[in-house]
Amino acid sequence: MLSQAPLKSALARILCGAFVTGALLAGCAQQPAQRSGEQAALQRTAAAGGEEKRAVPAPQPKSEAKPELPKQELSREILYELLLAEVAGQRGNPAVAAQAYADLARQTRDPRIARRATEIALFAHMNTLAIESARIWHETDPGSRRSLQVLAGLLVNAGQLEEAEPHLKELLSSEGNVANAFAQLGRTLAGAKDKEGALRVVQDLALGHADVPQAHYAVAQVAFAAGHDDLALKEVRTARELRPDWDGAVLLEAEVLQKRSGDEALASLADYLQKYPNSREVRLAHARMLVTQKRYADARGEFQKLLQDFPGNADVVYAVALLSVQLHDYPLAEENLRRLLDMDYRDKDGIRLYLGQIAEEQNKYDDALKWYSSVAAGEQFIPAQIRYAQVLSKQGKLDEARARLRKMAASGGEQRVQLILAEAQLLRDAKREQEAFDFIGKALAAEPDQPELLYDYAMLAERVDRMDVLESSLRKLIKIRPDYAHAYNALGYSLAERNMRLGEARQLIEQALKLAPDDSFIVDSMGWVLYRMGDIPEALSWLRKAFAERPDPEIAAHLGEVLWVTGKRGEAEKVWAEASEKNPKNEALTKTIQRLKQ
Repeated sequence: MLSQAPLKSALARILCGAFVTGALLAGCAQQPAQRSGEQAALQRTAAAGGEEKRAVPAPQPKSEAKPELPKQELSREILYELLLAEVAGQRGNPAVAAQAYADLARQTRDPRIARRATEIALFAHMNTLAIESARIWHETDPGSRRSLQVLAGLLVNAGQLEEAEPHLKELLSSEGNVANAFAQLGRTLAGAKDKEGALRVVQDLALGHADVPQAHYAVAQVAFAAGHDDLALKEVRTARELRPDWDGAVLLEAEVLQKRSGDEALASLADYLQKYPNSREVRLAHARMLVTQKRYADARGEFQKLLQDFPGNADVVYAVALLSVQLHDYPLAEENLRRLLDMDYRDKDGIRLYLGQIAEEQNKYDDALKWYSSVAAGEQFIPAQIRYAQVLSKQGKLDEARARLRKMAASGGEQRVQLILAEAQLLRDAKREQEAFDFIGKALAAEPDQPELLYDYAMLAERVDRMDVLESSLRKLIKIRPDYAHAYNALGYSLAERNMRLGEARQLIEQALKLAPDDSFIVDSMGWVLYRMGDIPEALSWLRKAFAERPDPEIAAHLGEVLWVTGKRGEAEKVWAEASEKNPKNEALTKTIQRLKQ
């Protein structure tokens, strides 16, 4: 089906908030979990490909002996190199600084200089130079665990596992706490480029430590990173048997299980919470996974339990508020959003914007206008002004709404386009499609290659029956932005809707799916073109998938139509009833039902 370019869901902030500690959650950059005091020794030093700008090795144990320093005079040449390196670094040229320090490390064999050379080389993303300097550092200060950790991590990341392995064994044997050592080794090896080699190394290191849960956990981490899910599951479950109350182990087990079944992962976390109800991290992971499964009511229940224990945690209050919005429980949503205004919350204008939307949803237009007008200059200001104009339009003040948008001072091209599109939407909502089409056309005359304007112009062309403009605009957009999935989808769907060039329509939609395979509107389009081509079973499969992922009224119209014409009228009625209850005024759904029932 046709759609506007998709916006990020507000619920994504629940999934990726600062309160998360595990790596279970879809859509979030994975963070190393700080579980049971396991501080990652090479958390950044061992980052894949050396992407981190600053090495953060583990702190040196207090008992670590001071290195024997070389008898080195501070000559003019050495002083010059030191000054050159430091000045280069201060002036933003870390490559020159790294090379200068590396030269000094070779010349002086001083572990202090070698350490500095390693740090700056890492900052400059010069990994080969970092390894060379780290070797000198370790050779000149063999008693330093930090030098050993950094060298081992760098070698692992560089794929030099054969050289790294003896250093890893040395780390393991020299660490007084074997559990902590395995925690560090697991994280380091899980980030290795050579996943199979890393798995072989960690399994070798774990031999003889069958009674250490962290050894099994480390093997599970690396096995999971290498794609050996069955082995990862076996090892993490062994770790759990040895240490039943370990939050980290059940979180990793759930992460592995989630790849094959979200329900299994949820069951694992729920079972653990039955035994250990005070586990904050596991309850949080369970709540967020419920969100990914779209079980919003259950997720809100979990967040409310967290809220009882941590009433001052703004991220949990925010999660309860947004889930309440999702469940149309506006009183509870408003209560928690207002609480955030009294807390030390980072985005209070965003909260005011949500409060305005809640008021608008309940047709409390005067309250909505007050909230939108309270949003200060900043990131949320233009969205709030657009919403203000939309409320004015709903009150029958279209001219005033348009005038308000035109008074807005855009800070750049992106905001200017937002305001143009918003004004066109006001005209579209007022059923003045031709006027909206002409308005966008004038805007395009000034910016003929602007992607969002081209897309909206094409969508309006479809509404005023200008297929020639629709096709030419979308083909131009595809040429400008070959990765614009919705351009392929819109053109393919428009052809399918008109029963035109169905083979080409399918190819366009297939290309859109390659670019955005999880987009429910594009999945719907595939179902619709297959229906037009006569492949009813396959069409139903795609349409059911689209509706299950997103029960949009237009998707419901398509699914219901295919069910109706194939004799599954009871199921069609059920789909339509569900969609109509939530969207009683949707034009596409209403017209489909009326047409088929006549």
